[in-house]
Amino acid sequence: MATVPGISNALDPANAARSTLRLENTEKRDTLIKIEKRYQKQWQDAEIFNATAPSTSEVASGSIAPSELRKKHPKYFGTFAFPYMNGTLHAGHSFTASKVEYTAGFARMQGKRVLFPLGFHCTGMPIKACADKLTEDVRRFGQNFEEYAEEEVVDGETVLPAPTQAETKEDITKFTSKKSKATAKGVKLKYQFQIMLALGIPKEEIHKFADANFWLKYFPPLCKRDLDNFGARIDWRRTFVTTDANPYYDTFVRWQMNRLKDMDKIQYGSRYTIYSPKDGQPCMDHDRTEGEGVAPQEYTALKLKVKEWATDAAKILQGKLPDSADVYFVPATLRPETMYGQTCCFVGPKITYGVFKASQNEYYVVTKRAAWNMAFQGIFFKNNSFPRDASELAPIAELMGAAVVGTLVDAPLSVHKEGVRILPMDSVSPTKGTGVVTSVPSDSPDDYATVTDLVKKAEYYGIKKEWAELDIVPIVETPSYGNLAAPFLVKKMKINSPKDTKQLAEAKDLAYKEGYYKGTMIVGDFKGEAVEIAKPKVKAQLIKAGNAFEYAEPNGHVISRSADECVVAYLGQWFLNYGENDPAWRDQVLDYVKNDMETFSSETKNGFEKNLEWLNRWACARTYGLGSKLPWEPKFLVESLSDSTIYMSYYTIAHLLHGDTFGSQPGLLDIKPEQLIDEVWDYILCRREISDELLKTSGISRSDLQTMRREFEYWYPLDMRVSGKDLIPNHLTFFLYIHTALFPREFWPSGVRANGHLMLNGEKMSKSTGNFLTLNDAVTKYGADATRIALADAGDGVEDANFEENVANQIILRMYTLKEWCEDVGADPSLRTSPTSKNFWDSLFQNEMHTLVHQAYAHYAATDYKVALKSALYDFTSARDFYREALAAASMPMHRDPITAYISLQALIISPIAPHWADYIWQEVLHKPTTIQNALWPVVPQPDAGLTAAYTYIRTTSSAITSAEGHQIRKKSKGKATQYDPEQPKRLTIYTASAFPSWQQKYIDLVHDFHAKASLEDKSLNAEVGRMGEGKKAMPFVQGLKKRIQTGEKAEDVFERKLAFEETEVLGQMLRG
Repeated sequence: MATVPGISNALDPANAARSTLRLENTEKRDTLIKIEKRYQKQWQDAEIFNATAPSTSEVASGSIAPSELRKKHPKYFGTFAFPYMNGTLHAGHSFTASKVEYTAGFARMQGKRVLFPLGFHCTGMPIKACADKLTEDVRRFGQNFEEYAEEEVVDGETVLPAPTQAETKEDITKFTSKKSKATAKGVKLKYQFQIMLALGIPKEEIHKFADANFWLKYFPPLCKRDLDNFGARIDWRRTFVTTDANPYYDTFVRWQMNRLKDMDKIQYGSRYTIYSPKDGQPCMDHDRTEGEGVAPQEYTALKLKVKEWATDAAKILQGKLPDSADVYFVPATLRPETMYGQTCCFVGPKITYGVFKASQNEYYVVTKRAAWNMAFQGIFFKNNSFPRDASELAPIAELMGAAVVGTLVDAPLSVHKEGVRILPMDSVSPTKGTGVVTSVPSDSPDDYATVTDLVKKAEYYGIKKEWAELDIVPIVETPSYGNLAAPFLVKKMKINSPKDTKQLAEAKDLAYKEGYYKGTMIVGDFKGEAVEIAKPKVKAQLIKAGNAFEYAEPNGHVISRSADECVVAYLGQWFLNYGENDPAWRDQVLDYVKNDMETFSSETKNGFEKNLEWLNRWACARTYGLGSKLPWEPKFLVESLSDSTIYMSYYTIAHLLHGDTFGSQPGLLDIKPEQLIDEVWDYILCRREISDELLKTSGISRSDLQTMRREFEYWYPLDMRVSGKDLIPNHLTFFLYIHTALFPREFWPSGVRANGHLMLNGEKMSKSTGNFLTLNDAVTKYGADATRIALADAGDGVEDANFEENVANQIILRMYTLKEWCEDVGADPSLRTSPTSKNFWDSLFQNEMHTLVHQAYAHYAATDYKVALKSALYDFTSARDFYREALAAASMPMHRDPITAYISLQALIISPIAPHWADYIWQEVLHKPTTIQNALWPVVPQPDAGLTAAYTYIRTTSSAITSAEGHQIRKKSKGKATQYDPEQPKRLTIYTASAFPSWQQKYIDLVHDFHAKASLEDKSLNAEVGRMGEGKKAMPFVQGLKKRIQTGEKAEDVFERKLAFEETEVLGQMLRG
């Protein structure tokens, strides 16, 4: 034992960011932040982000179809997954939020009404579990933990995971600490109050968190603060908390559950589910600190009756079992149809097994872990009296696997009726299945490799050789591998030992797929039937004969938020009938994903399709935590992933119902929660029409009902839902299921955009390594716009993105310098102003700006923010720099018209990403009368193809000249012979050709042919170029031809080998510039 050093460091909240970038001089950053604060206040005071549908006085209710209303008054409605309120937001949250934020800004510039709302998720176990832990901490150590004395921990002790939430990684309920260079040992924060201290909660405040409701009051304001400081365009009137803490939202959830039950989408029945013995209830994805996505794996548990014990085992068991006891080794198999071919049964020689009493005269030999799972499946305990502690399941006896080797057992269905032996297998896992593995070497490559090895080394393993030499009989005929698939694959893949694990895993996969999908039974009662059809029949036959039973366990490690290792239980529960049990519902969602919904990437679409194919029933109720009560059985609470599927529709009318987060103040319509009966929700959400009975029963006026419906039918469907890709397997798929069940088709979600996780400085974000930033940290350190630009620069798509602090830091200088330049150049008296003084360079610059404005628009519209940023900032300033340098070289001042246009366009096209900087330029440099938040996207002419081609030519030629000069300098520096002398005047000769090289004609003809077919698709065109044998020089030439056509040059000019500009004239301009 040793006292862990550094506990005070671990409790320092700054420790989580200790490895991040340190800023030295912050004067420029502070100037930009001061501007940001000024404009954030201006936006909030003006309430410019508060969005409202066209009122029923503007457009009468029922006078126009909702789709027509949306065409007449275009709108954008975007959301991201509301954060869980057990902590503050981190940079990963802001990355997801930024996708909605940028699109909202762009949609405003398209003249749309824009709604970006946000609520706070509080349902489920995390808050309640941690509040309960704090209650115990206060009881033990006092209100301010004054009675706590620092404890000793065992060196190297593993940190116990504390609760987290999939949507909230900056989590007040989770802290882990790993060994670092600064400390010799890991620091374990054992108590919840320590975790709170480590995350910056004042000690005097911590005891208040023992009340679960305090969490709901504490964190939402911090979340709002951070997003306001980020400059988010959120309509905060529509915010709310989930659970019955908000009685209005509570009615909405109860309506949802009632209607799903009415439609038979919610059912009750017994099924396997992940279960926490400690909590005494199912443990679904968001109830877990470890194991999200883990599901029950179902097996057939075979009963191999002991006929004769091995000598060592017999001695250990003597006097511990009744003489008449029937004892069974219980292997768990996924392939019951192959049990005809059992030749032995494996145990791990170093694994400890228990003998557990299953009934009056039956005993099972399995690992304790497997027995604990069985205890929740009606094997050792009745389904209505599950154990809470493993001490309630004591084995009659315990044996090492080595002691039972040689035991003779009867293997059901096996052709070896005299029995098979228990044999050793070193690779048996004690954490998968029952620890007992039946051997079918005809169809299992692992089994075949092991029995072959046992025969070769019988003496080494301490067994009789004949025990492993039983005949291997054919069970399944396959088209690819014959009727002995395992021996075939082992020999073909040259597998020499059970230690060839990689090849064995591949062989196992091949054998299983071939056997299941293409195999035919050649023995048994179902001989001649396809394996796919025979498998369930064999399983049922075994169970009916009493030779097997169903068994399930988690297909991965699951830890609940109460730090309990979960099992699989078979119990009665309310569940949403997703998946194969309601194929019409599943296929409806699948068809919508495939054919109608925008997913923004093929990876996201494929993720949905794959998930919809395997997702099955989902438990939707629990007994512990926070939430809304199940209407028809109030002892249950609605599960956290089941009350958060259609809350986006609640945003549309939340401000009309209540005036604060908790619904304690009435909203704009002064409606009370008890008036929101199910039929009112049916009307609001377009499931029924108004009736006199509805008006009388609810007490809500016709005009108020129509106002609420107008808000819903205008803002819905949701245009873009943004979430992390890890939510596709649960939340996002549930979101689609419930929308398609409850709403008319025209209100189904239009698009779902999934993004990857956010890394920080190229590494995974982690408090324990000090590589961690909260949103508040990032905005405080870099300012809002630099943070927003760095997030846009981090990446798009479903691959993990990377927030580079160096980028954010460089952006501060870039934006400050650009601000100063815009301020200074506007007052520059040397700028040319005469319309007649405009020249080639002015036109070139103006045209390039038009090109980039159009490019940026296309990228924003495609939600490709990284390339939008490139066009809207990096390339835009680069075009300015080129213009400035060209005229400086010609000793000529810039012209005021393109410079003024540049400043205006720069502010406009960067405003979706960097609105504070843009609004400052807009209002204080350009002196516009209103905020840029209300400005429209600039309308500029289409680029002139000739000027675009000339611009490209000039930059390419300039680059070639610079490169040639650099090459000569490098030669000289290496002492190589060259006539170039950088100290002497230089002469440059540029040659122009009057005709193209003859080899190019065939490639012009090729591109002409592809263009005539309206197909310049890269893959096929490039393949054809490759086949023509001159790819190295031809490929760039072909790409150049394509680019000329795609940027607007006339195809006939390209194919007639005409340049879109006069080359010698442009070179003359370059000479002067």
